Amino acid sequence: MTAKRIARAGGFTLIELMIVVAVLAIIAAIAYPSYNSHVTKTRRGAAASCTMEAAQFMERFYTTNLRYDQDRDGNPVALPQLQCVRDIEGHYTVRLAAVDSGSYLVEAEPQGTQAARDEACGALSLDQTGQKDVAGAAEVNACW
Repeated sequence: MTAKRIARAGGFTLIELMIVVAVLAIIAAIAYPSYNSHVTKTRRGAAASCTMEAAQFMERFYTTNLRYDQDRDGNPVALPQLQCVRDIEGHYTVRLAAVDSGSYLVEAEPQGTQAARDEACGALSLDQTGQKDVAGAAEVNACW
């Protein structure tokens, strides 16, 4: 082989590399919003699950104390440190929004970027009857 043929045989041209970069940029532009949407839905699902876990705690508390707001010694109810709360930390805050002797409302409120990305659903709530609700304009079934 001649020197000219050896030099021509190796590598890609700049145009070929630019075409590959352009194709990758198009794929990334399509994939990134889809990825963000999936992450938002996954975090919302984890918050809904955690809300249900907190509601289960409240039902067990009621079974033991025959009321939701305080135990038999008069100490006010407080949600325990659930593992699910630590899992969604920074994305949702789970709390008792309202509680009295015969009812409660557990709420998962989005925080930070989750609040900005999930305005349609907003805060998720669950009461003692199992009634689910959302603070945003979206349908309850779409968010839960």
